[in-house]
Amino acid sequence: MSIGDIKNELKNILQEDMDGLTAFVKKYENDERTGVIATVEQAKKKIRHIEDEILRSKKMLEFEHKYIDMGYEYICGIDEVGRGPLAGPVVSCAVILPKNELILYLNDSKQLSKKKREELYDIILEKAVAYGIGIVSERRIDEINILQATYEAMRMAIHNLKVKPDILLNDAVKIPEVDIKQVPIIKGDTLSATIAAASIVAKVTRDRMMEEYDKIYPGYDFASNKGYGSAKHYEGLDANGPCDIHRRTFIKEYV
Repeated sequence: MSIGDIKNELKNILQEDMDGLTAFVKKYENDERTGVIATVEQAKKKIRHIEDEILRSKKMLEFEHKYIDMGYEYICGIDEVGRGPLAGPVVSCAVILPKNELILYLNDSKQLSKKKREELYDIILEKAVAYGIGIVSERRIDEINILQATYEAMRMAIHNLKVKPDILLNDAVKIPEVDIKQVPIIKGDTLSATIAAASIVAKVTRDRMMEEYDKIYPGYDFASNKGYGSAKHYEGLDANGPCDIHRRTFIKEYV
């Protein structure tokens, strides 16, 4: 085969296909052509990357394993997005994953690219034992403040689960008025696979909402800034004033 054909063969192997990459290396590792040697090294680098990610992802299950070993059946991760924006709702998600489910690349949603979040969103919803979404509007945020609205969104997400969890792994907070055992974990979306999964689903859900709001309320660049206070967002406020989904308590100078 030509070097070009071999390079194309590597390109056609899926990113997480460890078996395919290993077979590729075995097939061409004795080829002494410089271009093939370099291509085989690329494949080896991809294998090392997957191995590192598997180790990281297993470490993300340490909290889950701890409570599985203690006898908890349904372990639920919960997180929220949207506490800081000037516009739009706060969104929470609660997720129960199957025991010992290893999903690669789960992490704090803000540390992932949009493409990777979208990919993981589909994987999480496909594999989840149950998931629930809680959405609290900007008007409710203005009524009760953002912290209470966040708790309300989290309770709503838990209520919307089709399976009642035995324990909640929360990103940092303890949720009032919940009768399920809670374990607040500081920076939980970087330490727990189920919290990270909840973070991703919540963010993708809210981002899609803000992209739709951008069509309804043009001029604030909601599709890009997702309601956060970017320069274009403030330019839109200066030119148009607030729209229906702005949090009045967050933009008092414009009200």
